[in-house]
Amino acid sequence: MPKRFKLLVFDWDGTIIDSTGLIVHAIQNACRDLGLVVPTEAAARHVIGLGLHPALSHLLPGVDQQSYPQVAQRYRHHYLARDHEAPLFGGVAELLRGLRQRGHTLAVATGKSRVGLDRSLQHVGLMPLFDATRCADETFSKPHPAMLHELMTDLVVSPAETLMIGDTTHDLDMAANAAVAGLAVGYGAHHSDELRSRAPLEIADSVEQLSQWLYRNA
Repeated sequence: MPKRFKLLVFDWDGTIIDSTGLIVHAIQNACRDLGLVVPTEAAARHVIGLGLHPALSHLLPGVDQQSYPQVAQRYRHHYLARDHEAPLFGGVAELLRGLRQRGHTLAVATGKSRVGLDRSLQHVGLMPLFDATRCADETFSKPHPAMLHELMTDLVVSPAETLMIGDTTHDLDMAANAAVAGLAVGYGAHHSDELRSRAPLEIADSVEQLSQWLYRNA
């Protein structure tokens, strides 16, 4: 059976790696360190997937942008102290290897920095499985379509052959902006009701469901 999608682009945090809780706590602790209003868990979860400046602009609208480097420094302090604790979601590594064996091209589009993604990829040992990656400090942040446009150009794949897989509305909005199909996972940062509002092809509530859908439909 011919593959519908040649290129499968995965978000990282909340889709491949179970880091949502660590990110939320790092955001909250960074704000607490600097005497800023501490965002709620819901607010912190909402900005996961965005680049640093868009995330801080959303979370801290009354804070001068000149303070962003301080917030970022404290965020990194808290996150990097525990990022080794963030595990892969169970079954993800096996899924990715299986998709490679089927002949799919795999990529990552993430709100992480390049340093952060490379550190995480090395830690979990998945770097060899991906043909290309894009990070928020290399191009425009989600939901701008630049990450997908650049990946499709580099890998010589059309929008019709590309599927974006992620756990946030930012991922699905980026897919729509790039005229690419979007598939949601409901086990990450954003709740299924939020994801459903973007009309993804499917919402997979577990890695097992994600695997089943991809093997049947991708």
